[in-house]
Amino acid sequence: VQLQACGGGLVPPRGSLKLSCTASGRTFSTLAMAWFRQAPGKEREFVATFRRNNGRTYYADSVKGRFTVSRDNAASTQFLQMNSLKSEDTAVYYCAATGKGLILSSITDGTHYDFWGQGTLVTVSS
Repeated sequence: VQLQACGGGLVPPRGSLKLSCTASGRTFSTLAMAWFRQAPGKEREFVATFRRNNGRTYYADSVKGRFTVSRDNAASTQFLQMNSLKSEDTAVYYCAATGKGLILSSITDGTHYDFWGQGTLVTVSS
């Protein structure tokens, strides 16, 4: 599976960006996917996921109400709409995927994902 993320860039505080992650090499609907991020000097952290089995979405507390995750199976693409961006959202954002079925308690743990995109840098600054 190859994951190609794009959409990052420089945005002022309170601005918006939309990230995309396109998967290839496997039927997209069979992949569990998520977004993670890693800020400078910090550990990687979970951001959001769209559950393929029931369509439910889960978010890190720090982005709830500001970010929206979605997926388009026909386009083999996962999206992350980021609104009201803050300086603390500055990070490299990664999309991750696995063909395994993940239980709910595992979805925020990056070690359960087998495939990772190259990352796209989001910088929130005036």
